[in-house]
Amino acid sequence: MNKLLILFIPIATACAQQDSTEILVNEAAVELAIVEEVPKESDTIKYNIPWLDSFSINNTLINRVELPSGYFRKNDKKGNFAHWLRRLPLKEGNPDVQLYNGGLKGYQNGHAYVINMDVGARDLQQCADATMRLRAEYLFGNNKQDSIHFNYTNGANVQFSKWKSGLYPVPKSGEVDWVNSTKNNKSYASFKKYMIQIFNYAGTLSLSRELESVAIESVQPGDIFCHGGSPGHAVMVLDVAENHFGNKMFLLAQSYMPAQEMHILKNPINKDISPWYDLLEIGEVINTPEWVFDRAELMRWN
Repeated sequence: MNKLLILFIPIATACAQQDSTEILVNEAAVELAIVEEVPKESDTIKYNIPWLDSFSINNTLINRVELPSGYFRKNDKKGNFAHWLRRLPLKEGNPDVQLYNGGLKGYQNGHAYVINMDVGARDLQQCADATMRLRAEYLFGNNKQDSIHFNYTNGANVQFSKWKSGLYPVPKSGEVDWVNSTKNNKSYASFKKYMIQIFNYAGTLSLSRELESVAIESVQPGDIFCHGGSPGHAVMVLDVAENHFGNKMFLLAQSYMPAQEMHILKNPINKDISPWYDLLEIGEVINTPEWVFDRAELMRWN
């Protein structure tokens, strides 16, 4: 991995006896900071994206979405959520967003890229559902299946570990009854059925209760802006870039109603027509093309 060496040198006042062009440096106070620069990747690197038979690494987020000038990516260790999200496959070009039924989304001016991920044939994978899908797909594909669990709106926690052991959750007031099922197992096809069950009984309200609030200054890939309610909305932070002064920019992605392809949002206030949201430009609210979030609505999986 390429690395950039940043040298921070405190400047001292020149001594009266020295020429004014000379500068004294306190060597003990010199700090060295190593900043990782995440390079573009070759097509020889393979990633586990089980919903696609094949895809080109050249058409993934990290290779398609240009960084803002002076910014770099951090926390890109292979195996973590940020690394996985940055390698999500994108559709070629900037096509229209399609609905679950094959029709087109009515509003087509809010997205910069479309994520190459199936929606399903039912009106289920909407905003909160798509964020849960990404989280669960990451865990499933990285041998962390026992960490997959979501809350129903009634408060019950539904674990994939029970599902894959051959049990099926039947919603009950404030909980679920687990009954035997010969159809549930650890296969990817069964996992997709588990997610449909989650989509049926969870939403922005349950998601907002399941996540923990975090300060927007600490934003990282995988965080979610979530407004729980009816109506409510949720968008996921797919990527974060930072400059040498510590300022951050981030990318947002959403599904919406009706269920539709997940897409990376444009920043409606960015004059450069860039999808990056600049933390320095955000006041009390974050304006996205189809929803306005309070800056305090940033949340994270606990």
